[in-house]
Amino acid sequence: MCIKGHTRAILVYMHCPFCHNPDTKVIDTRISDDGHSIRRRRECPNCGARFSTLETTMLLVKKRSGNVEQFSRDKVIAGVRKACQGRPIHEDDLKRLGQQVEEDLRARGVAQVPSEEIGKAILKPLKDLDEVAYLRFASVYQNFEDLEDFQHAIDSLRQEEK
Repeated sequence: MCIKGHTRAILVYMHCPFCHNPDTKVIDTRISDDGHSIRRRRECPNCGARFSTLETTMLLVKKRSGNVEQFSRDKVIAGVRKACQGRPIHEDDLKRLGQQVEEDLRARGVAQVPSEEIGKAILKPLKDLDEVAYLRFASVYQNFEDLEDFQHAIDSLRQEEK
């Protein structure tokens, strides 16, 4: 099996988890509801055992420090939850926003995104969800330094409403 990334292909060999035979046969393939993973039902020609595998694409995040880590929807939700404290926002809204952000990033077709792009991807759906939470998040993400930065963001929101 070959998994293609944005810039390289990685060969992955599936062996039988029961007898460790290096060859298996795919007997059924199904795409998950979210479209980001594939479930395969496999059979070992050596011992006859059947098992399932779940194949997913890995989305990586390049941090400002240069470190690379796997994308976490839960981290997105946790960050937005802080900006939404005290606001009339339900947990389901946060989960939907996290899914929107992940779908947006995956739709770009790259295996690795800079952490700054995640912040940008959060801003639009958060603005649509709650403007106060948007201002809170933007003030941290965009490093607001004074009241003028807040005023500029508020003025921008007001112009978009017109």
